[in-house]
Order: sequence, then C-alpha cells, then structure tokens
Amino acid sequence: MTNTQSPSAVLDVVVLGRVCIDLYPEQTGVGLDQVTTFSKSIGGSATNVAVAAAQLGHRPLLITRTGDDPFGAYARAELSRLGVGTDGITAVPGMQSVLTFCEIFPPDDFPLYIYRQPTAPDMYVRPTDIPQDTVAAAPIFWATATGLSREPSREAHNLAWKARARRANTILDLDYRPMFWDNENHAHEAVAAALEHVTVTVGNLDECRVAVGETDPDRAAQALLDRGVELAIVKMGPRGVLARTRDERVIAPPIAIDVVNGLGAGDAFGGALCHSLLAKLPLAETLHLANAAGALVATRRECSTAMPSLADLTAFADTARTTDTALTPSAS
Repeated sequence: MTNTQSPSAVLDVVVLGRVCIDLYPEQTGVGLDQVTTFSKSIGGSATNVAVAAAQLGHRPLLITRTGDDPFGAYARAELSRLGVGTDGITAVPGMQSVLTFCEIFPPDDFPLYIYRQPTAPDMYVRPTDIPQDTVAAAPIFWATATGLSREPSREAHNLAWKARARRANTILDLDYRPMFWDNENHAHEAVAAALEHVTVTVGNLDECRVAVGETDPDRAAQALLDRGVELAIVKMGPRGVLARTRDERVIAPPIAIDVVNGLGAGDAFGGALCHSLLAKLPLAETLHLANAAGALVATRRECSTAMPSLADLTAFADTARTTDTALTPSAS
C-alpha cells in the first residue's frame, strides 16, 4: 500500500505522538510462546492516525522521535512510503526504537507487550522539535494524552498548543494507558490541564473517567463541553459511539463484523475523523464514516498497513449503512 499524492500537496494534518515497530504474530489463537512467525509494520497510535489520514488522500506531518538504530531508519522509510511527511522525525542518540508485540485471540482479546521501559524515544520530543508556525497553520493538529506522561514531551505538547491558540480542529486523543503513567491521578491532572487548549476530544468511557471523572456517556460529553471543547466523541463499546456539540447529539451504532484484530480500529477512526473534519461533513456522516473505518480495519490483521483508501472506506461505509439505524441524530 502506497500513497501517490504529489509532494507539492498542501500539508493539512500535523500529528504529534508515539511511534513504534509492530511485530504481530501470523498465527492467531495462540500465545507468543507458540508463535513461530511475525509480520513487521509501523505502529503507535499517533503514527497510525497519520498513516490513516494519508491513505484517505491527505498530507500529514508526523512529529516524533525514534531510536538511533535500524528500526528507526525503517520507521522513516516506511512512513515516507505510506505518504506521511517525515521532516518532524529525529533519532535519539543511544536509544533503541520501541517494539510492540501482540497476541491475537478474536474477537476481543488482543494482549499487548510494549518494549518501551523505562521510557521511549518519543518521550524525548523537545520544544525545539515543534515547528510552531506549521502547527499553528495546519487545518488539523492531533495529539494524544500519552505524550503528557513524561518530560520533555509534555513541555513540547504544551508549546504546540500555545502556538495553536485553540484553533478549530485541535484534537486530543484521550488515549489513557496505565503502563505509561506513574499513577492515574498524574494522568488526570495532565489531561485536565490539556483540555483548556483543545477543541475536539476522542476517548472511550474509561478514558473519559480519567479525564473528567464521568463514565456515563452523556455526562462525560457534557463535562468535556463544559471545559470548552467544541466536539466531544465518546466511544461506548458495544453501544456504539456518541458525539456531542453544543447543538447536536449523534449516536452511531456498532457495525457487525468478524473481528480479526481490534488494535488498529481506534486509529482508523481517528484518521477518518480527520478526513471528515477537513471535508466539513455533517456530524452524523462524520461519525458513521469514522465508525466504519474502525470496523473495517478490525477485519484486518495489521494496523498501519490495514488503513483503507477513501474508495474502500466509502464502499464499506455504504454497505454498513442501514436506513433506520446507521445514523441516529437527535437534539441536545
């Protein structure tokens, strides 16, 4: 899978966050102790969002850091092949790139083993690595809460948001992973402060609990709106996805699929959300397309290389749509 857009295409998405190398088993239903072969692909939540946006026809720039090793060189080459701008990627001398293994037990068990302790190169993104004018000018800026778990990455994120000045489509993926934090309260404090700088949030119920102390979907969305967020998206698991603004409330129900690997679904959702915001689609259509992107990628084994083209996504979304339940808008 490659992206053939012209190098002169206008930069429209800037993504700041994690990068890793995914080494996923080619055998399913068995533990890593029994796996004999693996596939190699680029990974990391923020990185996958950038790839997803590229595959949908956009020109993203990724800001991150890799290890100073062959895996870091592979990351830059693979991202370039997939259409992601790599000028924002540098290596950290003396560090190794992050490796991620998983086990695949469909439909809902995908244990992750992430080799990034005690820290990782992407936590060494510095304020000097932030192209402030580029961040300020981009139609979309995407960052994840994981980037707030360590310095100097946290300072770099805050500088980027300062440059952004809460411009529209400043997106925070709430992305709470306990393994990256000293404790949950630390995460809550960092994310709560970040909410003052962003206009769109995306998170599941547990991530909303950490961010604003709410697990009821509507109360969580309202709490996020009360913090100044303009669009709050709450993933409700088997109940689908809720999106709320101050004027609209939309629910996209789950799409029935045969799950192969659910790990890249949220990142595909993110890439399709970026596409929909750039295209200025109505909220109900935005949510349906993003939901469809997540479902489609969950039917595929890998993450970054599973991200669909716009033609593939549109066809899948049209097939998944039902006249009475695919889009459920209602007044707030």
